[in-house]
Amino acid sequence: MAKKPAEARRKLVEFDAETWQALAVLARDSMKTFQELADEAFRDLLRKYGRPTDLKAALRQSAGSSVTAGAASPRRRRGTRR
Repeated sequence: MAKKPAEARRKLVEFDAETWQALAVLARDSMKTFQELADEAFRDLLRKYGRPTDLKAALRQSAGSSVTAGAASPRRRRGTRR
């Protein structure tokens, strides 16, 4: 069962009849709830676009980007020649 965050948000989403039926069959076949399927789908979507899916991942991504940004442009010391 999917974890329910302390501050869960709700959003009304509309599906056409064929898509809803396909999702219902998928949920039944995979023995998952609609919420579990939705959680998986949105995590995959965020991962596809390189977005963090949780706080740990966001912090890791933030720390990684600042480290690589600093390493990408090494500074030359004043007065030294190459």
